[in-house]
Amino acid sequence: MKSHDVRVWELRKRPTKKVSYEVRWRVAGNPFSETFRTKALADGRRAKLLTAAKSGEPFDIESGVPDSLVERVVAPPSVSWYEFASAYLAMKWPDAAPNSRDSTNEALTEATMVLCEERPDRPEDAVLRSALRGWAFVVRDRDAPLPLTEVANALHWVEKASMPLVALKDPATARRVLDRIRRKLDGTPASAETTRRKKRVLTNAVKYAAELGELEEDPFAAVQWTAPKVTETVDPVVVVNPRQARELLAAVSYVGGYRRARGRRQVAFFATIYYGGLRPAEAVGLRRADCTLPDEGWGLLVLRKTRPTVGTRWTGTGEVHDRRGLKNRAVEETRRVPIPPKLVQILRAHLAEFGTAKDGRVFRNERGGVLGSTAYWRVWDEARNLALTPGQVESPMAKRPYDLRHAALSTWLNAGVDPTEVAERAGNSVEVLLSRYAKCLDGRQHVANRRIQSLLDGDGA
Repeated sequence: MKSHDVRVWELRKRPTKKVSYEVRWRVAGNPFSETFRTKALADGRRAKLLTAAKSGEPFDIESGVPDSLVERVVAPPSVSWYEFASAYLAMKWPDAAPNSRDSTNEALTEATMVLCEERPDRPEDAVLRSALRGWAFVVRDRDAPLPLTEVANALHWVEKASMPLVALKDPATARRVLDRIRRKLDGTPASAETTRRKKRVLTNAVKYAAELGELEEDPFAAVQWTAPKVTETVDPVVVVNPRQARELLAAVSYVGGYRRARGRRQVAFFATIYYGGLRPAEAVGLRRADCTLPDEGWGLLVLRKTRPTVGTRWTGTGEVHDRRGLKNRAVEETRRVPIPPKLVQILRAHLAEFGTAKDGRVFRNERGGVLGSTAYWRVWDEARNLALTPGQVESPMAKRPYDLRHAALSTWLNAGVDPTEVAERAGNSVEVLLSRYAKCLDGRQHVANRRIQSLLDGDGA
């Protein structure tokens, strides 16, 4: 309710411990007052009240002030997506593994490419993506060199064009982001695993926004969008049999010249993956001190560290290879892997000819450094062309060095080795092991049938 019945009283000084000045007035018979620290502030307020009263401006009976003096609450501007994404990356970076840093960077980059308004002078997509991937979403040292002018200009444009974070509440905008992460740069569908990985990053990011009070809920959950299904089981087509594995290992020894030994120095590396079931990054980190290689019989490998290739941008140490504990295990936990006599002899021969790196690693490159994934992938591609038929080369058979591990584990299971023992050696859970190699266990069905038949034909049948 409004009233024009206003009377402003005189300003008076209040003799308290801290001197203050009070302005008193009455609206429709109701008294109001305000206290100020200085006389100037009190005089200013009284003057505004008198001006409003003389001009006939109506006063609010409940608050006692005219509309012109109401302190309106202005909602703070919403944080931009780019500002939030940068803060989220800074929060995740210190404790994230290098590969996780790369994945986070990639997902935030793709989302940012979408969450920019149409503004003049938009950089080309290649320049924009390079600026985001190489600079915006990477935590660098203070002494790091400044970006090139082209990159700096692109990032300045993003700061101005970035949509507010709350724009994700619009289902159409959220869908555009999700559709972006399921495509490669050329527009073709990305792999199911890549899409799921990026979606996981974005979901975690918006949950963090909810923690900060920037969003009420996950905006992606409101979109009728289903991520492509990821195939977890190993395709039997990629698994080589023991004869094919031996032929591939022999072919590796023929890659490159004899003196340079580009292939020969990697034979034991691939043999360790196949006969020991190691992951490639585990084999790269293997040290001589962790190998028990007797003259006869079975040996033992004690796995402690992995050395995956991730790039200097993500490790934060200036090294291309990360130093990590074993997958799915505590940082200092080890895994003991018995190895057959065949692998023992291969490793003994390798150490006798090539020795170890300065830090005791069994496998190294030609200069003594860490064996990189690019180097062993190149050798493996050449060996496949030597050992396999043209049709097999074009097929998925042993397409990746990791497929030797698949061959090892499926061979152990088909040989009737207890799944618990196989899982322990491989560093997997039994559930994951059996579900992943379900399609590779045809041989076990034959063994099971024979055992059941033997029982049924026995005396107790």
